[in-house]
Amino acid sequence: MKSSFSEIINSETPVLVDFHADWCGPCKMLAPILKEAKASLGDQVKIVKIDVDRNQELAGKYQVRGVPTMILFKNGQQVWRQSGVLQKDDIINVVKSHS
Repeated sequence: MKSSFSEIINSETPVLVDFHADWCGPCKMLAPILKEAKASLGDQVKIVKIDVDRNQELAGKYQVRGVPTMILFKNGQQVWRQSGVLQKDDIINVVKSHS
């Protein structure tokens, strides 16, 4: 996962990574919000979901202590991060501000 993850985030297009867990209630609330944001943003963003239980090493590397945690990468660099559920418009505004 590590090599492909670094390839994914090393992109001109902003990449929003959603660190989540199957047992997490707020994560389930965030999933449809991210789908709506992706539908609105189209090719302006890639959205990647990472299960912290299956990818503990990756979650540790980015110091994900709670879920959901969203991290926005551009050209391999972390440009924004937020824990918790955000509304669709807030997510869209963050992505556009880093496009």
